[in-house]
Amino acid sequence: MSDHPTPTRATPRQATSAVAYTAEPPDEDDPLLGFAPYLHAAPRRNSITPDVQRRFVAELAATGIVKQAALAVGKSLEALYKLRARPGAEGFAAAWDAALVYGVKRLEDCAMERAINGGLYNLRANSQLCFVLAYRGRYRIDARDIVPGQSTYERIREEVLAEYHAQQRS
Repeated sequence: MSDHPTPTRATPRQATSAVAYTAEPPDEDDPLLGFAPYLHAAPRRNSITPDVQRRFVAELAATGIVKQAALAVGKSLEALYKLRARPGAEGFAAAWDAALVYGVKRLEDCAMERAINGGLYNLRANSQLCFVLAYRGRYRIDARDIVPGQSTYERIREEVLAEYHAQQRS
């Protein structure tokens, strides 16, 4: 992925929103896209296929915005969130989470650039910089997002169960 997002508008100064910039999507051989996709038992014409799942994850990594990535692959937010919550879709959910980390870093970089290049008297740029600096932690997870099916929840559950079973054997 490119370190510097490029403006999607003809005149860069018009690129004032987060969606006005997008980074290059990850290469096809990027480990981010190497997840085990959800496989539908009886796929239909409108099923979210493994290829669409990978395109969604790539777009999400490039934009950092779930809605924009959903629009790019032609699927609804509802359908994507339902797929993410299905048993057997843990690989897709984990890739989704990892793509958001890429996307959030890109959005943070955009905010930093705007804040720094905006000058001392651009109050909006300064407030963005304060926000980014306050919330820039890599491992920050909102506890409300840790629910069954979410990758962090499943990882913690596996660790706790493994420890429990080890204690039961000893």
